[in-house]
Amino acid sequence: MIFDLAKYKDATAAIDDSGLEISYRDLLDASTRLSHFFSSRSLVFCFCKNTVGSLLGYVSFLNGGAVPIMLDANKDSELVRKLLSAYAPNFLWLPDEESGLYGGDLLYSEWGYSLVLYSKQQVPMADELALLLTTSGSTGSPKLVRLSYDNIKSNARSIVEYLGITDLERPVTTLPMYYSYGLSVINTHLMVGSTILLTEQSIMQKEFWHFVKEQEATSMAGVPYTYEMLRRLRFFRMDLPKLTTLTQAGGRMKADLVKEYIEGAKMTNKKFFVMYGQTEATARISFLPWEYAESKYSSIGIAIPGGKIYLLDEKEDEIKESGRDGELVYAGENVSLGYAEEKADLFKKDENKGILHTGDIARRDEDGYFYITGRMKRFVKIFGNRCNLDAMESLLKDIVPDCACIGVDDLITVFVTKDGLSEIIRTYLVQKTGLNNRAFNVRLVDRIPRSESGKVLYAELNKLLD
Repeated sequence: MIFDLAKYKDATAAIDDSGLEISYRDLLDASTRLSHFFSSRSLVFCFCKNTVGSLLGYVSFLNGGAVPIMLDANKDSELVRKLLSAYAPNFLWLPDEESGLYGGDLLYSEWGYSLVLYSKQQVPMADELALLLTTSGSTGSPKLVRLSYDNIKSNARSIVEYLGITDLERPVTTLPMYYSYGLSVINTHLMVGSTILLTEQSIMQKEFWHFVKEQEATSMAGVPYTYEMLRRLRFFRMDLPKLTTLTQAGGRMKADLVKEYIEGAKMTNKKFFVMYGQTEATARISFLPWEYAESKYSSIGIAIPGGKIYLLDEKEDEIKESGRDGELVYAGENVSLGYAEEKADLFKKDENKGILHTGDIARRDEDGYFYITGRMKRFVKIFGNRCNLDAMESLLKDIVPDCACIGVDDLITVFVTKDGLSEIIRTYLVQKTGLNNRAFNVRLVDRIPRSESGKVLYAELNKLLD
């Protein structure tokens, strides 16, 4: 069992922005009712929203031994059908209004969510498998991260320890529940009996801030894009005395903006924590202690409690000296079991053995603090979503055969050789990925540069952006 709901009994577990308030006892009782309709080791597609009903499903499935695949409730239905075909889950847990969207038999409804029986065929799964999360953005890839019960508990305990989370905290959800960072906020606070403030409103809406003030939120988590938007809203001029903790992960934030938030936090009796993580490590890998925030504001900090970070050179020998670049490698109990790309992979055992090669290039200073300096592979973080440029390119080839994608954090540039496709491409990618159209730029070129073997010369495309 991941969450000991009985331990906190009458404490408030969650409040959503519709005014629905539930205690830990309410959550336990509803979870017990729901568990009568599914068996242990069932596979469930959990279509997530930041609502009490979505939370109920997640908690019930984990505690009841079912394995949820966390998906965006607003995900493109065509892409969902591809995932349904690949994994054939036993059940779907989705908003009431969508309960008939993918077929199946309606079994149970509570708090705006419904359980649908989709397939009676049992899916063989490893005993330690607890949870499946997407890792390649929202491009429809069937690739999932396999997380164990120990992964979840270990990472949650570490985060609770270094952030000092107690039952008095009231975090507001600024990130989706299907995203590993957003889910870690849920996990850590449920484990200590906190009250989670659930909202689907964005930080750009007045209703969000009314909810924050009314419910006296104490903490907020965000990706770099979140804090760019908060800057525009002149966040530190807001009267929010109860909101004392800000955390940032989901991509590298510009150093000058980090510094600005650290200074603003100090002046308003708040703390701003920079963190680094990957879904493959359940969520968090490192954090920057508050006492070193000003002096090392461009650092991702040190390993979380119980973990270890080190660097490897091209020969995979450990780099001992400071100031030298190498691949960032993490070791800890929160490292995932590996990936799944088809149903048969769910039966696989632990392939990572507690070691994660992050694919990021970093260096260590003389005090043992780490600094990200680049990436080894073609991944970028777009508003906190980890996006595989190759998968994005493959998706686009359905409508634009001759194209290539390159990217930096928060912007993907699509190169095409045919004019007049800009709006079509942007609209298509927004529909398929769920990302804001500001994430995409379309550039017209005479030709896509390629090697003699036909491989795209991405370095040549990068030069066009300089």
